[in-house]
Amino acid sequence: MNVPGVGLICHVLLLETDDGLALVDTGYGARDCLDPARLGPVRHFLRPALLPTETAQYQIEQLGYRASDVRHIVLTHCDFDHIGGIADFPDADIHVTAAEARGAIHAPSIRERVRYRRTQWAHGPKLVEHGPGGESWRGFVAAKPLDAIGDGVVLVPMPGHTRGHAAVAVDAGHRWVLHCGDAFDHLGTLDRRHRVPFFVQAQQDLLSFNRKQMYDNQARIVELHQRRDPDLLIVCAHDRTLYGLARDTA
Repeated sequence: MNVPGVGLICHVLLLETDDGLALVDTGYGARDCLDPARLGPVRHFLRPALLPTETAQYQIEQLGYRASDVRHIVLTHCDFDHIGGIADFPDADIHVTAAEARGAIHAPSIRERVRYRRTQWAHGPKLVEHGPGGESWRGFVAAKPLDAIGDGVVLVPMPGHTRGHAAVAVDAGHRWVLHCGDAFDHLGTLDRRHRVPFFVQAQQDLLSFNRKQMYDNQARIVELHQRRDPDLLIVCAHDRTLYGLARDTA
């Protein structure tokens, strides 16, 4: 996404499980590429590339799989740059917190009606909603192991950016990967030696559903980062530098 002063990506995770493939978020989808108007007027500011070769569906097929091999999709939240591809995987179960489903689909506030793009789930996806409660995961309460997907996939609620935003922790064998979605947006949140660009900071504050919750969760993420645990890799959805570090140390 070619926003003024900074280039952002839409980082998703592809997981191989005993029950087929699973995705954490989807980024923009094939239908978004064909019909950018689905994204609304904000697309003129974010200026997403919308290249079919960058969609999750295309890249999965390049690995030799079929779209139907994706059995589960876990959403960090329902902003259009995270769920545009769910229509490319119509047979997948879509896992989301119940709070996010309420804010995006069932009973959105006026502010949420403006935020979300209902056309992206007009195909009738199969929602699996996860309510409050759960167990502690590295200091975050109410985390839910997603046993339907497989061992070592945990939904970690981190509300603030949206009503029901969540991170997703994945046990990759040699370490855990914590995909924080939009709980933070830039490496500078974790490491003060890097400056968070003005636009990134401004849009983070502007879009937050509950700013206090967002910053409380960021403080916990920073604490995890400062421990330098070798068995934990923290990434977010949009930072290009963090994505590179994740790729280089995979």
